[in-house]
Parts: sequence; C-alpha cells; structure tokens
Amino acid sequence: MTLNIEAADAMNTDTRAFTAHPRASFDAAARTAAATDRSGYEPPTLPDAVVHAESVEDVVQALRLAHEHRLPVVPRGAGTGLAGGSSAHAGEVVLDVSRMNRILSIDPVEMVAVVEPGVLNAEVNAAAAEHGLFYAPDPASTAICSIGGNIATNAGGMWCAKYGVTRESVLGLKVVLADGRVLRTGRSTIKGVTGYDLNALFIGSEGTLGVVVEATLRLRPRPVRTETLAAYFPDVEAAGRAASAITAARIQPSILELMDGPTLDAVDRAEGTRHRELGGAFLLAQTDGFGAHLELDAIGDAIAPFASNVHRAADAAEAEALVKARRDAIPSLEKLGRVSIGDIAVPRNRLAEAFTGLEEIGARTGARIFSVAHAADGNLHPMIVVDPDESITAGPAKAALADMFHLAQRLGGTLTGEHGVGILKREWVGEELGETSVSLQHAIKATLDPSAILNPGKAI
Repeated sequence: MTLNIEAADAMNTDTRAFTAHPRASFDAAARTAAATDRSGYEPPTLPDAVVHAESVEDVVQALRLAHEHRLPVVPRGAGTGLAGGSSAHAGEVVLDVSRMNRILSIDPVEMVAVVEPGVLNAEVNAAAAEHGLFYAPDPASTAICSIGGNIATNAGGMWCAKYGVTRESVLGLKVVLADGRVLRTGRSTIKGVTGYDLNALFIGSEGTLGVVVEATLRLRPRPVRTETLAAYFPDVEAAGRAASAITAARIQPSILELMDGPTLDAVDRAEGTRHRELGGAFLLAQTDGFGAHLELDAIGDAIAPFASNVHRAADAAEAEALVKARRDAIPSLEKLGRVSIGDIAVPRNRLAEAFTGLEEIGARTGARIFSVAHAADGNLHPMIVVDPDESITAGPAKAALADMFHLAQRLGGTLTGEHGVGILKREWVGEELGETSVSLQHAIKATLDPSAILNPGKAI
C-alpha cells in the first residue's frame, strides 16, 4: 500500500503496522469522516487510520495488529451515537464495521434473526415485516442507526415502553476480543442460564470490552391492532403528571412519548405542522394487541384531568403522522444549530419535577433547552441547541449538562438511560456508581482488555 505524504505525516511509527491490513485507509477524507459521531463533540485531532471491515476476519486481523503494537482502537458503526462514544483522536485507529451489513438469516418459526453489526435498525424491521414480525428496540433514529451501535449503548426507543430495550431483544453475540480471539455469548433459545451472563455484559459496554461482529436478535409478532391518541396540555409539567397518571393506573402502552412546547415550535417550523397551536406540550400514546382500543380508552380516562385537548387518530395514516412528529424532533432542532442531546432518566412518578427542573436549568445557565421524553420509562432527552461556532463541552452547555445530571440524581435517577456515557458524561460516572462499583468495572475491563486498547477514555 502506497501512502500519500499527508497521511504518512499523520501517523506515528506504530500505526504504520496497519499498512499490512487490506482494508485500512490513511486518506485524510476517510479519517475526517470517521472522526466523530452525532453528539456534537468535535475532537481536536483526526485518527491516524480507518479500517473499513467487511468480514469477521477483517476485525480479527485489525485487533491482532492493535494488540501486538498496543494501538488504541475505536469501534464505529453508523456514527449516530450521541455521547461521543465513537469519536477518535490522533494516535487511534477507527475500526468501522458499517460495511458488515448483511442479514444472515431469519427464522420466522423461532422468531429469530441473525445479523451483522452494520445492518440498520429499520432494515431489520423491514425484513422481519415480511414474516409478520418486528424487532422491538426502535430509536428515533431507526432509519440511520445500526444494530451494532444499538447494542453498544443498549439503545431503547419508542417501543421500549412495552417491549424493553436492546438487552431484552438480543439473545446472543459473536464478539472479537481485544487480542483477536472470537467469543460467542448468550444462545439462540429464548431461555438459558448456563454460566455467567456475558451477553448482558457486552450490551451497553460502548465498545470497551470487545467488537460485536454478529448478533442473534429476538423478533416478535406484529400486533394485530394498534390505536393511537394525541393529547395536548397547558404546559409540560401537566403533561408529565398525565404520563405519571398512566403508569399509576397500571396501563401498559406500547408507545408513550412527550414533547415540550419549544420542541413543538421547532417541529412545526421545520415540517409545516400546527401542533403548538393546540397546547404547550404534547403526549403521544399508542396501544397494541387485541384489546388496544380498551387500553386506549383507559389512557384517555387517566389523562383527562390534565389535558386541554385529546384527539384519537382516525386511521393508520393519521397515527403515523403523529408518530412522525415525535421522530422529527431531533432533525428539526438540528436546523436551529448544533444539538447536544441529553439522556437522563428518573422515576416515572417524578417526570413533572424533572421538566420543571430542566426549565430552571435553562433559565439559570442561559442554555437553550428543548425536551422530549420516553415517558413510560422516565427517560428524558433534554436537548441543548447552540450556535454552530459554540462549544457543547464548555460554557453554558457544559454547565447545563452537569446540572441535568445532578437534577436526575436528586430525583433518584441516572446519568444516561440509553445513549451511553461516551466522552461527554464520563466525569460524573463516579458520582453515580460509587468507588466500589467503579473499581470492579475497571477490573472487568482489565481482564478483557489488559492492554487498554479498546475505545480508551470512554464509558468508565
């Protein structure tokens, strides 16, 4: 492989070992494209190289080279992460698995799919739909995020209200460890308890313990019926109380999503809709199954004391338009500036307090905060929008991010519900986990990655 002068200058001596890898690129454009994710974090330097893996053997060879030469490796999928987890710097090599994007098999009887990590979430669902099935974890970025990235952060999404997050839908994994060994975790059966649950350990580990190269996913039957309701409220605190009332009533919606007034404004401006005219906050509820209409009746009764306007979708097209409004939140905000997406979670009966606290943080720090939430599980996404030339890691944005974590902590919640820690939240991990837990997690990391080459500086 012949290197151009610019690329050669960018590499340290050890990185030259990757000239032996057939999928390695040292081109400046390739390194720039792989340098960061969708978090808004901008690394000060570029990675030394990018390996565009197309097979398990490509990943094995990359990690063997990295292990031999003690070179840091940053695993990367679709690059849609929101915590800086796949951002890379000088001295690091990006291991991009987005070209490993095949659906290897679907068993419609066992309701299982085997896929490579670069397959997009929406592609799995499209393939499953041909058999009357679906894959439950569905982040708002379903059209652009990959299964490997979903596994790395234990992603959730709208349907997690009823069906759980990624961990509940991944039965088994094939993982390449830091030294190039290949490990299989989990199983292909629905039940199994042989040995420690290494499968769960890798899910949510943000690429710090191994690189996922194959996943066995649990599929579910598509619901025979869905019913959808949109409710509008005077303010976001009232919407939060309504969402908590649904939980208290022991109702299990398949979707329960909340957007505040500023977010509705942004969506209306971007999409030409008129949601903001109907209220200061929006709650989207969907039920499924044979009794979907009865469950939606119960939701309507639970939120009636809080809502100023309740509308039931007349047909599937109207229901899809309401769901689309929620999915449009982040793209709409990205038209206003650079977006840093928060990811706190609180007990479900404290949602209203969390929204009140976020409004206070915005007023105190001067940060522009727009909030949405997976209301059924208490997972809020407060989004800070800054001008393109402003930093999200300093000034008002950084102060607001710290205050958000401490707000969640005071309410009995957590720093991250589904986006991961990455770079952006790492300094607060010790406060949440405590010294004993952090030291134990460092020991686990040292066992699986003794040279500390996998995604260093991330997660823990």
